[in-house]
Amino acid sequence: MTPLTCQNYIADQWLNAVSGDTLESRNPAVNSELVATFPRSVTTDVDAAVIAARQAYRTWRLVPAPARAEYIYKVGELLLQYKEELALLMSREMGKPLTEARGDVQEGIDCAFYSAGEGRRLFGQTTPSEMPNKFAMTMRMPIGVCALITPWNFPIAIPCWKAMPALVCGNTVILKPAEDTPACATKLMEIFQQAGLPAGVVNLIHGLGEEAGKALVEHPDVDLVSFTGSSETGAFVGETCGRTHKRVCLEMGGKNAQIVMEDADLELAIEGAVWGAFGTSGQRCTATSRLLLHRDIKKQFTTMLLERTSKLRLGAGTNPNTDVGPLVNTSQLQRVSQYLEIAREEGAKVLIGGKIANEGELQHGNFFQPTILDSVTPKMRVAREEIFGPVVVLIEVNSFEEAIAILNDTPYGLSSSIYTRDINRAFAAMRDIEAGITYINGPTIGAEVHLPFGGVKQTGNGHREAGTTAMEVFTEWKTVYVDFSGGLQRAQIDNRD
Repeated sequence: MTPLTCQNYIADQWLNAVSGDTLESRNPAVNSELVATFPRSVTTDVDAAVIAARQAYRTWRLVPAPARAEYIYKVGELLLQYKEELALLMSREMGKPLTEARGDVQEGIDCAFYSAGEGRRLFGQTTPSEMPNKFAMTMRMPIGVCALITPWNFPIAIPCWKAMPALVCGNTVILKPAEDTPACATKLMEIFQQAGLPAGVVNLIHGLGEEAGKALVEHPDVDLVSFTGSSETGAFVGETCGRTHKRVCLEMGGKNAQIVMEDADLELAIEGAVWGAFGTSGQRCTATSRLLLHRDIKKQFTTMLLERTSKLRLGAGTNPNTDVGPLVNTSQLQRVSQYLEIAREEGAKVLIGGKIANEGELQHGNFFQPTILDSVTPKMRVAREEIFGPVVVLIEVNSFEEAIAILNDTPYGLSSSIYTRDINRAFAAMRDIEAGITYINGPTIGAEVHLPFGGVKQTGNGHREAGTTAMEVFTEWKTVYVDFSGGLQRAQIDNRD
């Protein structure tokens, strides 16, 4: 297929980087296949995008929220129209199987229709004043220019999670996508353009994180940074925004665990474990990377898990028979391979997989075998650090209480899961697990757009994406007092004897 030529999108114009420099995006299943070229933007390009967004903000914030929402509804309709085209491009560019890619686009569609509805629900509050003839209320105000820095693993869904509520709230946005998925971001921006949003309201800047991304985070005229990515990069983003007094929303790593108790439905738990561990080749921040198995069922569960894992089919995401696609790039492939070396050095036992898959057609891409590690203790690096690949570790537990303690013993706190038929344990788990998301008898993956998404500890900084909580990220509260008494009233002074 002919490679795409991507450009920056600034003030309704498609532009190359001022320097003319470009980068490449390649198919992770066939590294020789060039999917797209895209601009290597630097500070000058970022400046142009920020100027455009700042200028557009002056008028966009004055458009009534229901009218702003109508643009987003149109984006949702267009995403429906282009769903299959986007899914195929996504499979080629970042590797996930077509079924998952369609789901990624569907998340964007769902987010569009949900966010559009919120355009008529940007509620404030009214409350009685403590003084006579005085009215008190609160209202939501937009923040300004929002920089959205997004990862490659959900190249349509996550930009939609961020951009759509931000726009409905009256902000203007600059999207900086991951350098592994520029084509998906470009097609998404074409849809925003087709929906007719005014010039400068939505902008796109391609490039490297350490160049274009860093320039956006540090730019004095950016009011908010919403970042999804690694905890290491997130720490830099948070530090910079704190120093420069920017609003910041961070969604970072995870080391998610699924508990399987002795009373669990094992067939159901196996389904959840396989999907949670190996969906998207384990390249989800919510992926199941630890299985905490009660000693009474560990042997049986492990046998069942090995049988199911052995049947998973590696291949290109565009192949309808593929269960597990490639890792996104050679750097990530080497990272996962290095963690297997660490696991062996620590004494973990490889039950299945454990190496790069390079047989036949797989030799042309970034494939790693679905891997199960046993004899793992909670203090091992592979039990504590985010691997971001198709690797899951098995840890034996003796009780519900021990399982909860081990699950919580991690720097992260994004998603969690427990399989049990005991309703008392289920409710105790909901209370005691330290994570932003808890599933009962379900895998650690599967977020829905109308519910808050995010975590605790090194996973985030307290904000949540999706749901009504996204409106909290992208708006400021303003308190308004209307005194119709005709005289000066002094709160906390005149109203008390």
